[in-house]
Amino acid sequence: MTDLSRRSVLRGALAGAASIALPTLAREDLAPVYDQIGKRRDETVRRIQQWIGQATIAAENVGGKEGAPMLIDLLRDAGFQRAERVETDGNPGVFAVLDAGAPKTLGLYFMYDVKQVDPKEWTSPPWEGRLVDKPGVGKVIVGRGAVNQKGPEGTFLAALHAIKGAGRKLPVNLVLVAEGEEEIGSIHFAQVVRKPEISQALSRCLGIQMPSAAQQLDGEVAINLGAKGVIECELVASGEKWGRGPDKDIHSSLRASVDSPAFHLVQALNTLVTPDGVDPAIDGWFDRVRPLSPAEQKMVDIAARRQSEEVRKKQLGVRRWVRDVSFREAEARLAGRPTVNIEGLVGGYTGAGGKTVLPHRAVAKMDFRLVPDMTVDDCLKKLRAHLDKRGFSDVEINVGGAYPPNTTGADAPLIRAEIATYKRYGIDPLLWPRLGGSWPGYLFTEAPLRLAAGHFGMGHGSGAHAPDEYYLVDSANPKILGIDGAVRSFVDYLYDIAAGAA
Repeated sequence: MTDLSRRSVLRGALAGAASIALPTLAREDLAPVYDQIGKRRDETVRRIQQWIGQATIAAENVGGKEGAPMLIDLLRDAGFQRAERVETDGNPGVFAVLDAGAPKTLGLYFMYDVKQVDPKEWTSPPWEGRLVDKPGVGKVIVGRGAVNQKGPEGTFLAALHAIKGAGRKLPVNLVLVAEGEEEIGSIHFAQVVRKPEISQALSRCLGIQMPSAAQQLDGEVAINLGAKGVIECELVASGEKWGRGPDKDIHSSLRASVDSPAFHLVQALNTLVTPDGVDPAIDGWFDRVRPLSPAEQKMVDIAARRQSEEVRKKQLGVRRWVRDVSFREAEARLAGRPTVNIEGLVGGYTGAGGKTVLPHRAVAKMDFRLVPDMTVDDCLKKLRAHLDKRGFSDVEINVGGAYPPNTTGADAPLIRAEIATYKRYGIDPLLWPRLGGSWPGYLFTEAPLRLAAGHFGMGHGSGAHAPDEYYLVDSANPKILGIDGAVRSFVDYLYDIAAGAA
């Protein structure tokens, strides 16, 4: 969902015990490919660092024009015969094809945009991609986009370089679509996917894959069988629109006799959730929510038993789950509950010290996560009606990106291939009902394409959307693969698809 360090990176094989964790595969013919991975390791790390160095922040209109050409160059360098810019009403998309003359074709989804940063919150420059020793984890690349998604995507491209460098032909054909607005809700990505030529190329794919770094700190891997949908929007209260309060900021002493649009917004927000602020309380919000099926409940049971609650809490920096529920219930809520979230509140003066003003306008930046069978249109109508009914008809709803949830069956060939590859590495992956976050997979899973869509990749990273985002290079944990192992997992995945695991 990415200033540049030119330092040379550490050479050698996987760090310590992580190298032992690599399986011995009965594929002597791929030995030259695996050998290329190690030989090209410095090149792989530098490529990711350089990509991180190109800031591409859709929300701030930064780097969109530069990001797409850089991705196109990366794709051509990796062997795509065709890689071109696709114009949209926003940041350009990218369409690429690698025709290997193979019987099977895999679709790929990439994004080249990243979230905003506040450099003061980072321990190393967010655009440098600096190599840092992270205690208990290993050597990592720190930078915006390191794990979301430039690190995993760069690692996938490294797999193509290794295959090409060994003089081998890619075992599958590739069709790739990419966007530069994922982090603002993929506002114009449909203009890429639904272009007739691109849609036709995608229709020949067995599914769509998004590279990831799937291993958690305990080494576990979960395969997400879908993702929640999302509505990103602003709720705005102003004296101008309300007809009460000031139409410009005034002295705060006047609060005794003048209404406050900021408190008006706070009161509106309070109605959207239960008194404890946990669950949505919008009228009719749960009417279309499909409960977790027995099969999905079983997935939650297994995941709650196998995963470490302590590790999860440490990684997230939390001490308790909402309402002090059990780990199992917290996991079930993550998979099956819609959410109402305040991303940020903006109004009046927010600088150093105080400034005694009564603001004329306040904004809440919101996101609403949707689960099957909720729809964007229905939810927006219910939100509007809910506010109007309670005397907040003046509160504006300004929608940014929005799209529905997506679902892929556990028996899809794409998912079976993921399972087969993970098992090669001695990992029995967890099947998970859906990702708690969102990505525009609905464009692939819904009509007219109706393709399976998912995420795959070994290795580890964390801190997406947060300071000090990182992607693992050398692992200090024998259960987690470093970057060489992650590259190798992509190689094996491509060959598993070609060999019929899919």
